[in-house]
Amino acid sequence: MESPSGFLLINKPAGMTSHDVIDQLRRITGIRKIGHAGTLDPFATGLLIVAVGREATREISKFVGLDKAYEAEFVLGATTETLDPEGDIIRADKEMDLDASIWTREQIESAMQSLTGPIAQIPPMYSAIKQKGKKLYELAREGKTVERPPRHIIIHHFDLSKDPWIEEGLAILPVQAHVSSGTYIRALARDLGQALGTTGYVRTLHRSSIGSFSDKEATNLANITSENWQTLLKNIDISNIDEHRTK
Repeated sequence: MESPSGFLLINKPAGMTSHDVIDQLRRITGIRKIGHAGTLDPFATGLLIVAVGREATREISKFVGLDKAYEAEFVLGATTETLDPEGDIIRADKEMDLDASIWTREQIESAMQSLTGPIAQIPPMYSAIKQKGKKLYELAREGKTVERPPRHIIIHHFDLSKDPWIEEGLAILPVQAHVSSGTYIRALARDLGQALGTTGYVRTLHRSSIGSFSDKEATNLANITSENWQTLLKNIDISNIDEHRTK
């Protein structure tokens, strides 16, 4: 009997790799042939599109080129080696005045605007991109930093979602970004920090959509069981994938 095949929209929790999610779903479904369309870092949460079964996994690469939307909190005035909360925090500046940011909202929004549109982005050293057959994060763990060719990406929208605030002497920026495939939000935080004369990293990250697929349609991983997973499978017409591109 042929195994069921289709797609699951998963709301990934923090603390798990995308591969951890796949491993858990393999145990739940009893199906080995499972893949996902676009990795989320372990600290990140949000939408993960998962293909279950041979027929669906053949098509998973067609989702990879879809635009993505994120909600995040950037920290300015400090950084980490990984550009996320997994690394040790390295403060760039003396403590800011806790009562007021050293930047106005207008200055921050102007810097964000300079990073909007078609841009060339240098990938982080802690990334899975391969260079001469070795992943960049493997080189980074060896203490090496190598030159990385820029990626040509598009930042469609990059905005503050509410007013920034100061926390423990650092500026916290709640942001939302709609970006092309291949964009590193961690690198966007780094580049925004540089545009404002300091350093930056991402402390929280949530993927809210992939193309027209939203986290509002997703199921929490903890709520998927061996009894209900088949009822959650979606049949998506891959031949009309362009209909799922955001406008």
